[in-house]
Amino acid sequence: MSAAREYGLDEDYEWARPPAEGWTADDLDRLPNLPPHTELIDGSLIFVSPQTRFHSRTLRLLENALLDQVPDGLDVIREMTVRLDERNRPEPDVLVYRADADTGPGQTWFRPEDVVLAVEVVSADSLDRDRKAKPRIYAAAGIRHYWRVEEEKGLPVVYVYELDPATGAYIPNGVYRSRLKLTVPYDIDIDLTSVHPRGLS
Repeated sequence: MSAAREYGLDEDYEWARPPAEGWTADDLDRLPNLPPHTELIDGSLIFVSPQTRFHSRTLRLLENALLDQVPDGLDVIREMTVRLDERNRPEPDVLVYRADADTGPGQTWFRPEDVVLAVEVVSADSLDRDRKAKPRIYAAAGIRHYWRVEEEKGLPVVYVYELDPATGAYIPNGVYRSRLKLTVPYDIDIDLTSVHPRGLS
């Protein structure tokens, strides 16, 4: 069976063929028919798998809580790409960014210097990227704060990292269960157990 038939595509469908040097950050805005939330990591296109209820609820909890507590001059958005360099344009699940970096409704990416915090909620298919590849490229681009969120018994566990300016790498700054209370990048207090609506688990 052909790949086109297996995936319900027209037999004449042609998969995009990567250039020898890999895709570039600009290609994400030019390639036709890319699936939603396609990322570029080290010159390769990354397609996102369907998300779980845990992933969706955790994104909603973090976005709403961060937005409720964000100070003037900063803003919060989910699932927006960051152009780190020509070969890397990842899409963090949640971003805190400088509000003056908003260029209007047609904007498709932020610069790394505009990003204050990048948050990744780990999925089964993103475990290695969120634990290894993304911290490496976020740190290299100078993004000061990174959170990795994993599921434990149905609840989010937040691994907090801060950039060490001496080494250019992230250092761990705590593991948070039940409650996430921080003073950087601003005063944040999140009840992680509220990821579930009352009466649900």
